Amino acid sequence: MHRLLRDMLFGLSDAHVILEPVSGQLMHPEALTAFDQLRRDARGAGFDPKVVSGFRSFERQRTIWNGKACGRRPLLDSECRELDVACLSPVEIVFAILRWSALPGASRHHWGTDFDVIDAAAVADDYRVQLTPEEVADEGVFGPFHCWLDQRIAEGKSYGLFRPYAEDRGGVAPERWHLSYAPRAKEFQQLLTGDLLCEQLQLCQLDVNGDGEGAGVILSDTICENMEAIFARFITVPEEAYPKNIHRL
Repeated sequence: MHRLLRDMLFGLSDAHVILEPVSGQLMHPEALTAFDQLRRDARGAGFDPKVVSGFRSFERQRTIWNGKACGRRPLLDSECRELDVACLSPVEIVFAILRWSALPGASRHHWGTDFDVIDAAAVADDYRVQLTPEEVADEGVFGPFHCWLDQRIAEGKSYGLFRPYAEDRGGVAPERWHLSYAPRAKEFQQLLTGDLLCEQLQLCQLDVNGDGEGAGVILSDTICENMEAIFARFITVPEEAYPKNIHRL
């Protein structure tokens, strides 16, 4: 694999993303084009979609991961209750993190094709977005927007955008706020393998100290030992989850 393509796949480069001017987030140009079209339609319906998290680098994802693995960031169960890292085995920690946070190198945000969105028209400018199930439930603050978006996706009128984590498949918790530009994301997903991920984790495993700082990913050995299960449950989005007719804009 060409070095630049590998860097884009793992979030080690931002050469493939551009600035979304309203939010200041970085996005793949094709994903931004699709989002601009969806936003135009949404504004006509009284909503104001805003990207709150676009491209995310390997380093950013590594910081999130290591913070949870060493107890500096909250580690939650499927019911959003905080877990005690000290009471869990390494495998239990890894699977608990993966329920809510992607593995560094395997986040779809690395590709710039995936982003988290809210309805800015539904809240005040100083509202602190949490990206919780309660916010995006039908009765939640962003519920009306997501109900509108449900219909657009179902009708094939979302310009190639879909929800990769629309339902609970026993891996990643449902994320109604997470949208993906299917044509390009599917290409990136097809390039990603468990072997490549393990290789990348080993390359960056230089010096991790007790507080999670350094170049490595905490519990990388445990991750690689369980990569087959991790890849199937938490990384691969099945073919049937993608839109049936994918046409690049």
